[in-house]
Amino acid sequence: MYDFAYEKPASVADAAKSLAADAEAKLLAGGMTFIPVLKQRLNKPSKVIDLAKTGMVGISSSGNTITVKAMTTHAAVAANADIKAKISGLADMASWIGDEQVRHRGTMGGSLANNDPSACYPAAVLALGATIKTDKRGIAADDYFQGMFTTALAPDEIITDISFPVPEKSAYEKFRNPASRYAIVGVFVAKTAGGVRVAVTGAGQNGVFRHTAMEQALTANFSPDVIAGIVTPADGLNSDIHASAEYRAHLIGVMARRAVAKAR
Repeated sequence: MYDFAYEKPASVADAAKSLAADAEAKLLAGGMTFIPVLKQRLNKPSKVIDLAKTGMVGISSSGNTITVKAMTTHAAVAANADIKAKISGLADMASWIGDEQVRHRGTMGGSLANNDPSACYPAAVLALGATIKTDKRGIAADDYFQGMFTTALAPDEIITDISFPVPEKSAYEKFRNPASRYAIVGVFVAKTAGGVRVAVTGAGQNGVFRHTAMEQALTANFSPDVIAGIVTPADGLNSDIHASAEYRAHLIGVMARRAVAKAR
């Protein structure tokens, strides 16, 4: 690694102040992506600001909203009784992320700030129409994701909470890489009073995206059969050593039908 200063502030306000004072500083959440990047010398921050002591841990339920604080781990999301009862697809998703060690260190806020194109949480956040709250504002999911590893976050902005509206039904299905556990294709389906939202991760060249053709069909009839004939174009999908664009297009249909069938 390169040399850098290290800070562990005791509050979000202190972290924000430190971040604003140094344009080359970087935030550390769970470190599941950031630490390997440092080890490979792909990033050279002047200062690392560890968010572990800022108090951003916990899950709360109020009415038809569940709020997850940014430093809450995947394991905590997977085990939470309110999430299991109200947004079962989100709990199920968290239980599939990485391995046990990753689930006990990785955080929801860190994943969303990084916005890896194969990460799972972006699909849940987008399909559920969640709001990403920062120390400065709230950002709707439809506005937050702006491309591969790109978000609406300003350089000095810190994610503090993620608020999820409770859907009528939800489910996530993932075709995962057997080594990394990242999604080769993952599909999250959420049935809400306003219609159905379908988000796809792992497949798009620009990261997570909504599948509008499936949304329209499922809003009219929430059944796996109604999307069986919908063909996802391979144009704009990833093609790599793990799967071709054409295979990913096929997997989107398979994972979507499985998610609809599983939704509760």
